Amino acid sequence: MSRTTYLLPIIVILAAVGLSSIFIVDEREKALVLQFGRVVAVKEDPGLAFKIPLIQEVVRYDDRILSRDIDPLEVTPLDDRRLVVDAFARYRIVDVNQFRQAVGSGGIAFAEDRLDSILRSETREVLGSVSSNDILSSDRAALMLRIRNSSIPQARALGVEIIDVRLKRTDLPAENLDATFERMRAEREREATDERARGNEAAQRVRAQADRTVVELVSDSERQAEIIRGEADARRNAIFAEAFGADPEFFEFYRSLTAYERALQGDNSTMVMSPDSEFFNYLRSDQGTRSAEGD
Repeated sequence: MSRTTYLLPIIVILAAVGLSSIFIVDEREKALVLQFGRVVAVKEDPGLAFKIPLIQEVVRYDDRILSRDIDPLEVTPLDDRRLVVDAFARYRIVDVNQFRQAVGSGGIAFAEDRLDSILRSETREVLGSVSSNDILSSDRAALMLRIRNSSIPQARALGVEIIDVRLKRTDLPAENLDATFERMRAEREREATDERARGNEAAQRVRAQADRTVVELVSDSERQAEIIRGEADARRNAIFAEAFGADPEFFEFYRSLTAYERALQGDNSTMVMSPDSEFFNYLRSDQGTRSAEGD
């Protein structure tokens, strides 16, 4: 009975010691075995691991890709237009031993503070070397890559690998928004005025060309009409000449009758002339007398 009394506490103590010497490394983490604050073992593979109870302790670090939001910061690009940049980074602990030596017992929180300082410094430096238009355009993908690449060497000293840096939002400071909008509005109005001026100039050219074309067409049409009219007059005169040559007496008779018809209309004024006027030559001729007696 007394032997059982002594053995049971010993068994419990041995079991507790055995259990405290065993720990499990999860696949999502890495572990360090510390003895009096000094790293004596690195456990990166998942599974069971051992340590000396009471003397050694286990410190675990996340092995997954972690995200860190950077507090918004103001940057001043080359054109002196201040911008407020909101960014975040993704990183991973690749060397837990170096990570422990760099951050000590501060852990992830201390490391992220160091990362914030690195990323903010590199963001200001990179974005300060370009214009605001480059930052606000699609070219900022290259700028994010530059920030990441320039931050990698400093982060590696912490045992950390920076995987990606992203600019979530890029805005103007609130106090600059109104002035910027006014400047943008003025620029758009100037561009619109220039476009209207170019449009009016083009319209003037089109109207001038149209007026010139109208003048050329009218002039050509009048020239063609004069040519046709001249050809018709020439044809008419040729016909008259041919008719006169065929029967001069009849042609003289026709011309006299035409003159009488035009001169002796009812609405004409009274004509006073001598009876022996040449106008009545045909009426005094033998042909005219015979024509009058026949009537």
